[in-house]
Amino acid sequence: MLFPCTLEEGRCFAHCPKVEVDLDELSQNYFGRSYEGGPLGNYLSIRTSKAGSKVGKAAFQAGGTVSALMSFALSKGYIDAAVLTDKEGILPVPRIITDANETFTCSSSKYSAAPTLSALNQAMKDEYKKIGVVATPCQVLSIAQMRINPLEKEDFTDSVALVVGLFCTWAIDFRAFAPFISERVDINKITKVDIPPPPSEIMEVYMGDEKIEIPLNEIRDLVPDTCSYCIDMTSEFSDLSVGVLEGRPDINTLIIRTERGQKIVNEAVQEGYLILDDIPEDNLEHLMWAAGNKKRRALVKAKGEGMINTEEDKKSYLRLQSKTVDKITG
Repeated sequence: MLFPCTLEEGRCFAHCPKVEVDLDELSQNYFGRSYEGGPLGNYLSIRTSKAGSKVGKAAFQAGGTVSALMSFALSKGYIDAAVLTDKEGILPVPRIITDANETFTCSSSKYSAAPTLSALNQAMKDEYKKIGVVATPCQVLSIAQMRINPLEKEDFTDSVALVVGLFCTWAIDFRAFAPFISERVDINKITKVDIPPPPSEIMEVYMGDEKIEIPLNEIRDLVPDTCSYCIDMTSEFSDLSVGVLEGRPDINTLIIRTERGQKIVNEAVQEGYLILDDIPEDNLEHLMWAAGNKKRRALVKAKGEGMINTEEDKKSYLRLQSKTVDKITG
């Protein structure tokens, strides 16, 4: 729910990924074209990837692509700080990393929503000038809105140098997850949480060598309703997007979206930080189907509730061309 704001400058409204998001404006700023509504957004290429030999044998949850990219970007000076998500027990905690070797301490997946952008705000206050961020699609969208200076501040500078977006269909509200999981296991003994790709439909919770499985239909009750309005599964306004390759939990899918992202990937491969391969056609087709399906469901729901392209004084969730809405929902 949105409440009236009495501040003269409302950064909450200006940067929020759920109110007055003009997708055409963002797309023009980042990609030089209107928002076309494709399942995966704008991109240059899609590959499979995994961490290379230069990275070593860290305990990655998947292919290690994100850790490899951030480690490379820090070590080569593309970024001077990385905003990542660590954990305390199973609680996701944002961190600012400046040592390339420390990126691997944040390498596990977190399925609970994390206040990552609080660390980005702190990094800006700390006057880092080239910040790399790893974020979920909603956070990437918020970062994209920040970077176009919607409040038109004269002293604005864009301190974000690299955005690596994650694939995400939903995230769990930790405030609901903590009591839920505590009824099943000792929360202090949990060492790892994983959700294997479809068709598994389970969450795996590890306590050392012990494992329990929880049906996802029980977990979905812990997902905030706002996730059902999100049209972006693959972090469309990032430089690089990373997910797990279906059927290969040790390999990532890598979407290269910008020239800067392409340059960093190319050099990371040359330096041994990253290994690329062609993505199997079946995997690409299913990724497009899944992302398109999420986009369509969310837009149909938002449109049905009068949250798209509203008029007069009513705030809109999204603004995009009517023909694009029809293309996605049709």
